[in-house]
Amino acid sequence: MKIIIRAAKILNPKSPFHHQVVDIKIDGETITEIGEKLENESSFEEIKLNNLYVSEGWFDSSVSLGEPGFEEREAIANGLNVAAKSGFTAIALQPNSYPIIDNQSQVNFVKAKSQEFTSELFPIGALTKESLGKDLAELFDMKNAGAIAFGDYNKNTNNPNLLKIALQYAQDFNGLVIAFSENTELKGNGVANEGVVSTRLGLKGIPAMAEALEIARNLFLLEYAGGKLHIPTISSAQSVELIKQAKAKGLDVSCSVAVHHLVLTDETLEEFDSRYKVSPPLRTELDRQALLKGVQDGTIDMITSDHNPIDIEHKKMEFDLAKNGTIGLESAFGTLSSVLPLETIIQKLTEKKSRFGIENHIIDKGQRANITLFSAEGSWTFEKENILSKSKNSAFLGTKMKGKVYGIYNKGKLILA
Repeated sequence: MKIIIRAAKILNPKSPFHHQVVDIKIDGETITEIGEKLENESSFEEIKLNNLYVSEGWFDSSVSLGEPGFEEREAIANGLNVAAKSGFTAIALQPNSYPIIDNQSQVNFVKAKSQEFTSELFPIGALTKESLGKDLAELFDMKNAGAIAFGDYNKNTNNPNLLKIALQYAQDFNGLVIAFSENTELKGNGVANEGVVSTRLGLKGIPAMAEALEIARNLFLLEYAGGKLHIPTISSAQSVELIKQAKAKGLDVSCSVAVHHLVLTDETLEEFDSRYKVSPPLRTELDRQALLKGVQDGTIDMITSDHNPIDIEHKKMEFDLAKNGTIGLESAFGTLSSVLPLETIIQKLTEKKSRFGIENHIIDKGQRANITLFSAEGSWTFEKENILSKSKNSAFLGTKMKGKVYGIYNKGKLILA
């Protein structure tokens, strides 16, 4: 494909064209020219979009799709099309399918299913066999097959020795260990943040301490064993402080926060709407503010949609019984734009790809064309018709959005929403 993107403002700090409004000429997979009012040979298609910004392609570090096994929730094909139209040129696929992605053949399967799509899929292998937390999975074999990290989605590694061994073993091949952190005993049968709201509503609570205690333990294990640790979807002020201290000590740790924890609080549970039932649970306004501060001061490395499609039979039911999870790809950018500066959002969606072994591509002549196209202007409300996913379990229905995603260019293809 040959295109010229007209009058685009580049947001890419490592690019010599950062903050400049320019034309971008792309031939196939390569940026061939950048400048003002570039001449067009007749074979180049011109792309003109209002208030256009471009950045390096966005990456989402936590996406669940369902296939194989839960195709009624989402299929890889539609999930990757949703990602592309939501601005993501790459996603990390969680292993929580059926069967669990815990061996080389499962990694090969999901990679093969994703080859023809414009958004790239990078599998996360399960840390333990069947994500049961008892025995390590085939980490090295999965790494060789293309797994970019290893973790059991939304499951705490209760056995500290197992996590210690994983950290030690993964060092042999520079593997990244993911440790979802939530103490199982403290969580108990809890379904919401333990506090004023859960008490008033009569919901069993999950204290923020359940997360902080496991993060503290996992950081001690990291300090002892060495290795690389990623702590996903943190949700509390205590967690931010613990990770900040660990980084100050020089530990090789990174973390992410989900979009919904930056925008919503447990106050949304007043109507017992199961769309707001997520893991970890929505916490207080104080926690939300601490998370926003952690994003802006660099303690939190990346933002994820934590996209998790759930079919209606398992979601639209009594709050206590409903499954955890919300979809979030389609609403990620518009939601974040209401609470964070534009350049911070782009930084958190692009800068730390390398943590997962994914190459960064600056916007410059001769570089691979891997870009997201969007506008920072305009406001709108997220409604059901804006949902592209097969499942409709969005916590953001009725939410005011800012800005617009136009699409992506990657692998020599342009996808517009």
